[in-house]
Amino acid sequence: MRYSQMLIPTTKETPAEAEVVSHQLLLRAGFIRKLTSGLYTYLPIGLMAMQKVENIVRQEMNRAGAQELLMPMVQPADLWQESGRWKNYGPELLRFKDRHDRDYCLGPTHEEVITDIARRELHSYRQLPINLYQIQTKFRDEIRPRFGLMRGREFVMKDAYSFDVSDEAAGESYKKMHEAYTRIFKRCGLEFRPVEADSGTIGGSFSHEFMVLADTGEDTLVICRECDYAANVEKAKVVLPKKGEQADQELLECIKVATPGMKKVDRVAEFLGVTPEEVIKTMIYLADGEPVAVLVRGDREVQSVKLKNLLNVTEVELADDDTVWKLTKLPVGYIGPVGIPIKLVADQEVMQMVNAVAGAGEKGHHLTGVNPDRDFTPVITSDLRQITVEDSCPLCNGSLELTEGIEVGHIFKLGTNYSEAMDATFQDKEGCQQPLVMGCYGIGVSRVVAAAIEQNHDPNGIIFPLPLAPFQVIVLNLGLKNEETTAAAEKMYLDLQAAGLDVLYDDRDERPGSKFKDADLLGIPYRVTVGKTWEKEGRVELCLRRSGETSTIDYDQASAEVAAMIQAELRSTENIG
Repeated sequence: MRYSQMLIPTTKETPAEAEVVSHQLLLRAGFIRKLTSGLYTYLPIGLMAMQKVENIVRQEMNRAGAQELLMPMVQPADLWQESGRWKNYGPELLRFKDRHDRDYCLGPTHEEVITDIARRELHSYRQLPINLYQIQTKFRDEIRPRFGLMRGREFVMKDAYSFDVSDEAAGESYKKMHEAYTRIFKRCGLEFRPVEADSGTIGGSFSHEFMVLADTGEDTLVICRECDYAANVEKAKVVLPKKGEQADQELLECIKVATPGMKKVDRVAEFLGVTPEEVIKTMIYLADGEPVAVLVRGDREVQSVKLKNLLNVTEVELADDDTVWKLTKLPVGYIGPVGIPIKLVADQEVMQMVNAVAGAGEKGHHLTGVNPDRDFTPVITSDLRQITVEDSCPLCNGSLELTEGIEVGHIFKLGTNYSEAMDATFQDKEGCQQPLVMGCYGIGVSRVVAAAIEQNHDPNGIIFPLPLAPFQVIVLNLGLKNEETTAAAEKMYLDLQAAGLDVLYDDRDERPGSKFKDADLLGIPYRVTVGKTWEKEGRVELCLRRSGETSTIDYDQASAEVAAMIQAELRSTENIG
């Protein structure tokens, strides 16, 4: 393509609305333009980058035996009512009525639609296994869309769905998709980790997120320094240490002590001459509107997703001060587990505590000598707290580190959640009807572009991994007023195109400095400059965007050498796995 004929509206200024690097650079480089909150137009060069991701995804999905289809974005409410998600999905589901007053939604995902297809078309075990996928626009009405393509309301996604005869067979399909996703993100040139994850509103018994490691990631990951264990902090398992010497301590009498004006754990601990580790913290949550008291050690934090899953509810939220007062007639800070009239659940660690301090259930007072089982008994005990770097790996007992990540893919083992709810069955070898066993596999195609930029940039702009670059090479003509230089630049452009490369030819009547800055901003991996070096020596300048390495090449050999370098680099990525 000729730069002069393309719409690439680059800007020097960083837009005030853009908080993260990918959003800033996508706007500055003319890849996207905002329509309204969370909605973006993909300009030509932005669409080209996204199509590079799509091509890799298609190749690897097809390689794994999946078949592409395309489902409607508009979905009827009755399918969501069958699955039970019409009420449970939440306000992110954009609902509306048609002219006949029938309820519909814009698809944030397609489990219901694909299950409807399956129950109509898949009737026998002979048709299984099968994996169907699409690449399509989704819509989720995020309450606070932010970070450009990282968390918009409308986005492009690849979603796939597998159907199997048994849980064991579904495990094999899941494994295939795990391997395919690993190849996809390696081919995209991303540094990533697959991590154990919560299944969220999609449901299912088991899932992995594929996380691009980046400081601007919205998710916190737990990674073992000594083995392959990795998990989202929401899912990371806390290993309960063996009972220490305190387990043999004599149980003291439970005594009420005045602690006037002391609501915070640190202040209470200091006043009573104990450590925060010896305090039981009682927190009131609302689980689908119903109150529940949650116990954790004083230096710990409740992991709300673990709590939600334990209680098998749709939503949990920490009760505000007014709600706590209405429920307990106490200000926050003095509530304790002894005699509390609210459903009580405890983190497993609390049950190992001996002679602890806790709220007394009376304003201005706490209890000392509080012991689990003797003084209070939770309805449920489980792993409910946020993991920390002081904890050990649940697999190898090694040390952990916390890092940030951007979710670009998520695979789920759904089981029969949807097929049973929607009566999607097949006839097995014995002639009996069985529910289809499902898996679900998503990739945020547009998010991959943003994540790649978060991981690959410098002060001058984007540094695209070669497989994702909208153009592999840019040819700069710095001698527009010289007919011979222009002819040489034109020939270089055409020769590189003839070699099968994606080439942008900068034929604009702009100052050299502007052309260099735009080439860096766009992140094109290879830059060939035809200018004074060609006029004086018959050589062109080759610059590698990632390393900044610059060299000169004989003009007659340049197109062949550049093509060979690019093709070799692409082959190395395509042969992964």
